[in-house]
Amino acid sequence: MIDQRLRQELVAMRAEDLRVREELVASGELGGAYVPRMEEVHMRNAARLRELIELHGWPTEDVAGKDGAEAAWFITQHAIGEPEFQRRALKLIQARIAEGRVPAWHAAYLEDRIAMYECRPQRYGTQWMDDPRDGRIRPWTLADPERVDELRAQVGLEPLHPIPEPGPDLPQENREEIQQNYRWWEQWLVSKGWRSS
Repeated sequence: MIDQRLRQELVAMRAEDLRVREELVASGELGGAYVPRMEEVHMRNAARLRELIELHGWPTEDVAGKDGAEAAWFITQHAIGEPEFQRRALKLIQARIAEGRVPAWHAAYLEDRIAMYECRPQRYGTQWMDDPRDGRIRPWTLADPERVDELRAQVGLEPLHPIPEPGPDLPQENREEIQQNYRWWEQWLVSKGWRSS
């Protein structure tokens, strides 16, 4: 039976994340270093989700509704400053997938995100980044490029979007800006315990 209060709280938390993100996009603040206002929302949502998990277990579709379960996944996906929480959540999600209570793609996205933050290849190709050479977005390193579509199909994902061919090199200034952003994020990931220095 759906717990409507739980469902509504999760959906509201996701909506707040999206609202703040839209404001930051509109103001031109998003796209470089982690914006403190966005980080604050992510941390607050993750803290509350941890409390809800203690009370209800992982918010599955049969407990939180489809949109509530997706909101819990979304909040977890954005809890990027909390490696242990994301790793624990992945185990909880995988256990619920085995019971048929959440879709398998929830774990696929989170597994790929954790792999990227740990500087390991991803299995499902869900995480993409700007290429500093030409500015085109491409997937983070794939563990098995030949089988990626097969792996995606196993978790209910469509085939990987076509990876753009190399384009003309960006001007040096633009390349340096992307590389500077990458350096900032690498240092941040080290500071949060995702990677060693």
